Amino acid sequence: MKDQALFDKIDLHLIRVLNTVLTERSVSRAAIRLGMYQPAVSAALKRLRGLAGDPILVRTGAGMVPTDAGLRMIEPSASILRAAGLLFSDAKEFEAATSTITFRLAASDYLDPFFLPQLVAKLKAEAPHAQIEIHPLSAESDYRSQLAQGQVDIVIGNWASPPGDLHMGRLFGDEVVCLVAKEHPAVRRGWDRAAWLESEHIAPSAMHLGAKGVIDEHLDHLGLVRNITVRCPHFGLMPSMVASSLLVMTTGRHYCERFVELLPVKILPCPIEFPRMMYYQLWHERTHASKAAKWLREQVKLVASALRK
Repeated sequence: MKDQALFDKIDLHLIRVLNTVLTERSVSRAAIRLGMYQPAVSAALKRLRGLAGDPILVRTGAGMVPTDAGLRMIEPSASILRAAGLLFSDAKEFEAATSTITFRLAASDYLDPFFLPQLVAKLKAEAPHAQIEIHPLSAESDYRSQLAQGQVDIVIGNWASPPGDLHMGRLFGDEVVCLVAKEHPAVRRGWDRAAWLESEHIAPSAMHLGAKGVIDEHLDHLGLVRNITVRCPHFGLMPSMVASSLLVMTTGRHYCERFVELLPVKILPCPIEFPRMMYYQLWHERTHASKAAKWLREQVKLVASALRK
C-alpha cells in the first residue's frame, strides 16, 4: 500500500523533470530545455525531494551536483522515459530511414518470381536498418492465426475469394495460361477442352487440408476435373519440371513469361476460360492503423505496380 500511495503521486512529467535537472545539473537550464518557467521546475524539484526523502541535487562552489541518491536515479528515470516513448511511438510518423523494426510477411511463391527480390531490395533501400522475415504459405501455416497473433504483418498471395474477416488490398490481376515444353504435342496441333483435361498436369500442393487452389476451384464449379499426375510444394521448380516432360502447368501469364527466355518452354492459351488470377495483400485489424504497417503495405503496392508496367 505504501508503494501504491507513492506511485499515485508520481506522473511522467515529474520523471521528465527529475531526469532533466539531474542531467543539466541546473534548474535554470532544465527550465529552458523543458520549456517551463523556472519557479515551476523548482516546485517540481521540491516535490521530488519530498518523495525521495533526499535533496537529489545540492549546491557546491562549482555549481549544483547530484547526491548519491540522485546519481542512482539518472538511468532509471531515463529508462522510464524511453519505455514511455515506445508505448506510443507508432502514433508518430514512421521514419523508415532510421527504424530498426522487423517486418514479417508471409508470401506465396505463386507470385511473379521477381516480386519478392524487388520488394526486399526496395525495403532495404528505404529502411536500411530494418529486419525482414519472409514466411512461407504452406499447408502447415495458419495465416489467419499468424496475422492475429502478430507473427506476420501481411500475407501476400492469390485467392479466388479472399477471406472476409481480414483487410484486403488488391495488387494485380493476371490472365490464366498454360506453360508446356516446346516439344509438347499441343504446341504443334493445339488442343480442345477434352485434350487439355486429359493431359498430364502438374499442380501445387494444397495450401491446407481440402484446399483445391483457384484453378481446380473453378473447374469444380464447372463440374470438370483435370488429370493431375504431379503435386509439388515448390512452385518455383515447376517450370523446370515442365520443360523436360509432357506436363502442363496452368497459372498466370506474367509468372510464365519469366521462364520463356530461361527454359525450353512455351506459353499456350488455355481452352477453358478462367477468371483472371487475382493477387492481394491481407492484414489483420491489429495492424490496420499502424504507421509502420501502412508504410510496408504501400511498398508492396509500389513494387507490384512497377512489375505490372
